[in-house]
Amino acid sequence: MLSPRKTKFRKYHRGRMKGISTRGNSIAFGNFALQALEPSWITSRQIEAGRRCMTRYARRGGKIWIRIFPDKPITMRPAETRMGSGKGSPEYWVAVVKPGRILYEMDGIPENIARAAMKIAAYKMPNKTQFLTSMNS
Repeated sequence: MLSPRKTKFRKYHRGRMKGISTRGNSIAFGNFALQALEPSWITSRQIEAGRRCMTRYARRGGKIWIRIFPDKPITMRPAETRMGSGKGSPEYWVAVVKPGRILYEMDGIPENIARAAMKIAAYKMPNKTQFLTSMNS
């Protein structure tokens, strides 16, 4: 699973997901891409699940780029704990994704295989997505 080696702070504020993605919203590496249409937090487990689906479907063909990285720690309190006594400890990592952000890119395989692989990966994502080719971006 993806996680940063080191961060400036151990715990972060939750923040807001306003607006659309201004960076990482165009195809840069491959010919085919999966683009987010809704704002969400995507966990490192979901990113890994999507990657596995795509690599298994493509059968050692082509190349995959993951364009998001989970660099935000999400904290959780232990179960059945009373109020107070501070913030919980970091449990897992998420990538903050805004609409328009490219999640994955693929290249080196036919479009029909890439489309099917991305569709399987899209089922693993918590938000709506769309398939893009480099011609219509």
